[in-house]
Amino acid sequence: MLSERERQRYIRQLPLIGEEGQERLQSASVCIAGAGGLGSPVSLYLAAAGVGHIRLIDPDRVERSNLNRQILHAEPDLFRFKVESAADKLEALNPDIRIEPLPVAFNVENASRVAFGMDLLLDALDNYEARYLLNRVAFDQGTPLVHAAVSGFHGQLTTLIPGETPCLQCIMPYPPEGEYSPVLGVTAGILGLLQALEAIKLLIREGELATNILMVWDGRCGRLDQIPLTRDLGCVVCGAGGKK
Repeated sequence: MLSERERQRYIRQLPLIGEEGQERLQSASVCIAGAGGLGSPVSLYLAAAGVGHIRLIDPDRVERSNLNRQILHAEPDLFRFKVESAADKLEALNPDIRIEPLPVAFNVENASRVAFGMDLLLDALDNYEARYLLNRVAFDQGTPLVHAAVSGFHGQLTTLIPGETPCLQCIMPYPPEGEYSPVLGVTAGILGLLQALEAIKLLIREGELATNILMVWDGRCGRLDQIPLTRDLGCVVCGAGGKK
């Protein structure tokens, strides 16, 4: 049951999602892999919405070159761990939720442990090696995953649900060449907000998710397209190719 303080905090969204929806958010545990350009807006809006437990994973420290897009960080945060800088801002925004900062790299040694027990995983990473690992863990553990990626004026997003949709390996069997690319901060903001929206819809069980489609954003012309996706039955992660 919501307290009077909580009703006041969430009064503008309660007419949309109801107390039951708000309680679902409060009881949810979400793991955000990455506390940078995508992770900043995702975590900011999920904290504001009242998601009860947010686990942040990122090994990096804040650099000045991050500040055009990683909006949770500022000049005074330079050289701090990103997850600790982010946690300070999120806890100040909403002291009623739990922020769990983990200043570690997401890797094969800790992936299963870090993702275990989460209701939802969010891909806010910046490299495909880690993304493929997060995808595999999500499908191994049966946990929904919202993927997003950005480059320049462009971005992409899809929601992956084990047993119902293709996985990231189906969609992109090979990583794009030259992963490092320039990024406009607004592009990361737009895709991060779309990720947050997908997360909220999934957690409150309302609305149509971006499943079995790839949403593609072109900021140069302000256009959002949808590409249908199909599962690869021979996929090494979610298909027969992965079964022993």
